[in-house]
Amino acid sequence: MTEILILSASLNPRDGYRSFNIENICKLAEKFYTEDFLGDEKIHLQCELQHYGLDVPVPPDLKNLSTLGDLYHGLVTTGKADMYPLVDRLLRLVLTLPASTATSKRVFSAMKIVKTSLRNRMEDEFLRDYLIVYIEKEIAETISAEEIIDFFYLIKERRAHLK
Repeated sequence: MTEILILSASLNPRDGYRSFNIENICKLAEKFYTEDFLGDEKIHLQCELQHYGLDVPVPPDLKNLSTLGDLYHGLVTTGKADMYPLVDRLLRLVLTLPASTATSKRVFSAMKIVKTSLRNRMEDEFLRDYLIVYIEKEIAETISAEEIIDFFYLIKERRAHLK
């Protein structure tokens, strides 16, 4: 995790893009995003970054930025994101990393609570469904018991009447 943060810092626009480093950015794409950048795209990324390094710090809209989020917003508003599609893709991947990591941690934390030794014999499908309801509590609370019963009646006829 530390290495990905260090390599991602090479994209940081703070202090006039002082930390911009093509080698580190290419290493980031090659090491952590191998499925997102195919063989030729890695070579094109390096060329694109050379042009990007000369072009992006020049426009006034992109000069005094301090975060990757500001940089991405600036690239989109100035149209530079279309000029540098591989850099755009890499920036989006780096910006979404914290959210995807937090979501997976949240799921495993919920699974630790839900799947206790008493529930250890749960089948995978039931566990998955139960975890979805547990994790998305806010959504589940908006659905009433009557709506659930009506839904089950629509699926097929039941032997026991719940109403």
